[in-house]
Order: sequence, then structure tokens, then C-alpha cells
Amino acid sequence: MSEGVTVELPDDPALAYPLLAEQVRAVMAGERDAVANMANAAALLGHHLRRVNWVGFYVVRGRDLVLGPFWGLPACVRIARGRGVCGTAWERGSTVVVPDVHRFADHIACDPASRSEVVVPMRDRGGSVVAVLDCDSPEPDRFGPPEVRLLEEVAADVAAACDWPLP
Repeated sequence: MSEGVTVELPDDPALAYPLLAEQVRAVMAGERDAVANMANAAALLGHHLRRVNWVGFYVVRGRDLVLGPFWGLPACVRIARGRGVCGTAWERGSTVVVPDVHRFADHIACDPASRSEVVVPMRDRGGSVVAVLDCDSPEPDRFGPPEVRLLEEVAADVAAACDWPLP
């Protein structure tokens, strides 16, 4: 692990989030293994983001997203394209922010404590979606523009740091 990766962050998101993104990049430096990089990124995000109860990755495997490395309680293992927030983000190829998951028609409740969610698609060098980064909170409307920017930056960094497709 790189020096300074576990440094505690300031309370102010404007100061903390750039440092958190830097820590994710530092822990991935020189490593191309997707599982290792996703695991460390999920651990750092889960540890440092306040008021979240799940952070993790789902990897494209054929016609499904399959659970990858995560931080939090056990989760749904397979999600079909277009199903739930993760499958919708994969199908659209764009970030989906859900302020209240109870108002999202096709929400898949892996953890009944989750109230809001953001999912960011991750693309390989060819532009194909290869995974999604999923973040849940027990608070409604938890994810604003600063969190979305952070998660999009981390998702892009993880995608670029990894060898795709996974074996």
C-alpha cells in the first residue's frame, strides 16, 4: 500500500473528496488487477464517505451484472441489464442518482436500510461498460453533485487502472 493511503480526511467534502480520489489512485498505482483495485477502492470509499451503508462494484458478465468487491452487508449477486438502479445505469450508460429508492419503480432492495443510491457506469478503453460503481445510503437524498463528481472520478480512475475483461 502506498504511503498516506489511510490518512484521515477533513470534514469539509470540498477538501476531503479530492484527497479521497487521490488515495484511491495511490492504492492502485502500478496495479492492473481489477479485483484488487475494486476491493481497495470500495474499502476506501466505504471507510471515508460519511452516511453510506454500501459501496461496491458489479461487473458485466454476459447478460448480467455480477457482484464484485464491496464494502458493507452481503448484496444481490446477479442483476439483469435494465433491472434496478445498477441495471438501469448499465443500460443507459450514464450515472443514475436516486434520491429515494422507494420511489424508483424497479429498485432491487438488497439492504432494506438503503434509502438513496448512486450508480456510475465504468468503461474500458474501447468505451464499453465493463462494470458499475454502486453507492447506497440509509439517508434519503444523500448524494449531491460533490458525491456524484467524486464517484464518477473514482469510477473512471478504477476503470482506467484495470485490465478488462476479467477472466
